[in-house]
Amino acid sequence: MTVDTPPPAPSRPDAGSSPDPNPKRPGSARVTPHQPNLLQRTAAWLIAALIRVVSSTLRYRWERNPHEVLKDSRPYIFCTWHNRLALSIVIYRKFMRGAGLPEKMAAIVSASRDGALLARVLERLRVQPVRGSSSRRGGQAMLEMNTWLQRGYDVALTVDGPRGPRYEVKPGATGLAQLSGQPIVTVSYRLTRKWTLRSWDRFQIPVPFSTCIISFGDPIRVPREASDAEREAVRQQVEQSLQVITID
Repeated sequence: MTVDTPPPAPSRPDAGSSPDPNPKRPGSARVTPHQPNLLQRTAAWLIAALIRVVSSTLRYRWERNPHEVLKDSRPYIFCTWHNRLALSIVIYRKFMRGAGLPEKMAAIVSASRDGALLARVLERLRVQPVRGSSSRRGGQAMLEMNTWLQRGYDVALTVDGPRGPRYEVKPGATGLAQLSGQPIVTVSYRLTRKWTLRSWDRFQIPVPFSTCIISFGDPIRVPREASDAEREAVRQQVEQSLQVITID
């Protein structure tokens, strides 16, 4: 995949699962993401099939009409919590189909071996994976995410991953928003019945035939010339927006 030349990146480095807003660190080496093996490709097919089957049994309800909130300025940088990954792509497709808009999504995925499985799942769900995090291939991933935004793709970030702390927003989304000039949109959902894993993020799995109540926040922008302090203020705004619309 060819990466277009993006505008200059913000000066501060990122942390978390979101990419590093400083695309070129002195002395950094180019990292090749791990590719899925046969077992992971098989598991990805099963996981994607399970998501399709379970999600088809759910009832979906919007807290507010997202088409009234998200009227223009597409593409968007969609931000959600790590434990809401299970239905994120399904919700995105329902939103776009309801608005009669094309479904074009790219999502950040770790460059690690575990990330190779998730990347394959996303491909099965027709999402373009971009491999990288703050610790591996972050700068390259930032440039690629900006390129997909320039091509008209929405992008998705889990802003408290990959290791937490849970419900604490990392700076990657605000760095990408400043770099690209595109707005951040927070999204979360509540399940009436769910299984909760004993993982760091308390990952949520929907029980079939339950109800999913979806909430969107208002679009948030980061000025191109924002200072470190201004970018930190926006990061806190994103965190507060997600916390307000999140009910466990």
